[in-house]
Amino acid sequence: MYLLIRRTVSFARGGCFNVEMDCERNELMNALDRRKNDLLAYNPSTTIEAEMLDRYWGEVLEQYSAKPLEVKREQVETMFPTVRAERLTYCGYDDTPIHCWLLLPQREQQRDPLPCIVTYPGYTLDKGQPERHAAWLQLGYAVLAVDVRGQGGETGSLLTQASGSVKGWVTQGITDIGSSYYLAVTMDAVRAVDAAAGQPEIDASRIAAVGGSQGGGLALLAAALNTKVSAVVADIPNMCNLDYGMLHSTGSLTELAAYVKRYPDQLNAVLDTLAYFDLLNLAERIAAPVLMSVGWKDTVCLPETVYAVFNRIRARKKINDYPFSGHEISEYQKSKAYEFIQTEFNFPRTSINA
Repeated sequence: MYLLIRRTVSFARGGCFNVEMDCERNELMNALDRRKNDLLAYNPSTTIEAEMLDRYWGEVLEQYSAKPLEVKREQVETMFPTVRAERLTYCGYDDTPIHCWLLLPQREQQRDPLPCIVTYPGYTLDKGQPERHAAWLQLGYAVLAVDVRGQGGETGSLLTQASGSVKGWVTQGITDIGSSYYLAVTMDAVRAVDAAAGQPEIDASRIAAVGGSQGGGLALLAAALNTKVSAVVADIPNMCNLDYGMLHSTGSLTELAAYVKRYPDQLNAVLDTLAYFDLLNLAERIAAPVLMSVGWKDTVCLPETVYAVFNRIRARKKINDYPFSGHEISEYQKSKAYEFIQTEFNFPRTSINA
């Protein structure tokens, strides 16, 4: 179910927004209206000074701008006769080769480079098989489907580890930002956009970062740190308001909570590292238009954490609320994502056979 809240929220490029309510008095609002108002008003303070954050990321991005991507491509056969499928690898944060699918719809008389969907998976998942991305291909988009290192796909990790961690991945190097898993996956995501932009079949001016849960967080991180991203779809995103998430989430952030439970004296070091990757702190760097979704019954990526970031984004933005959904992405929301990207890229609604 998609809830149309009885108010219009509009956002100008300058960052201002207006909320127009059709209720004359607050007491006329029902519980759903009140919940929406509370979420729109949720505005926790940032957890790191903006100057320190900008200086850090400026140095990291400058360092990696000179690091070769070393892209390799190998064509493979698929079920789709009208799609060219290739295994593409690029060099991620360290020397780890990140494995992807590069999928290119082959249309008759297709000469111009195609807009591209760079898609990131949820936690423990992977890039899947080419069939997973059939809808984007049918709409005529190129797709770069990216693995996350060390998780469920073909991509390993050469990240070194000098201290202990708990089960899972996110606590690796958590007290040392320079060797942290969060830095590695963030830069992998940023460099995926560069890898897509460098392919001759892809229109580098129309690259969308797309994902759900962990993938939604990585899509937003890519947009915050790579100006080549020109649109974002971030469904039920992770990496938002991370300190609040540590206290309340039932998802991957429980690994951080377990780490601090085991090593309580490391709490401040953990929070210091997380601050550099928390989208609460990076949201205002996002310049591309954004579509987000949130499930109000989500206990993994809680609505407060999602709205904490949404409320700070100053680019054009929209959020779809699903009051009765948990940690899930409905077919309805997927269709809204297709519509959003089609509109932002002004891309014709034609099939690959057109």
